[in-house]
Amino acid sequence: MSPADGAEDLALYREKFQQRLPAALEELHGPVTGVVELPKHVAWSGMSAYDLGKPRQRVGLYRTVLHEGLREDLPLYLNHDLLLQLWPTLRRLVGRTVWEDAFPQLAARSRSVA
Repeated sequence: MSPADGAEDLALYREKFQQRLPAALEELHGPVTGVVELPKHVAWSGMSAYDLGKPRQRVGLYRTVLHEGLREDLPLYLNHDLLLQLWPTLRRLVGRTVWEDAFPQLAARSRSVA
């Protein structure tokens, strides 16, 4: 694989995530409590039910939805307040630059926790 191939792959990866972003974080009105059952197109491998009362499962849900969810899934399963709260951890697990470029409040949240 040449450096040009790697750069092209990275550009495609960024474009994939950019197309799925909400217009604003405030569009994310997902649940903050209870058990969330993800559809197969999001949770196609591994766990599909996540208890938001359990910190590891809450992070697992957000990581899964951020990686695999479609644009229309994000407002259903993610909550903007929880995303901000979890972002310092999540940013290491997902395409952080795409999210932080689109939503400076995520980058600011990471800096304030560091």
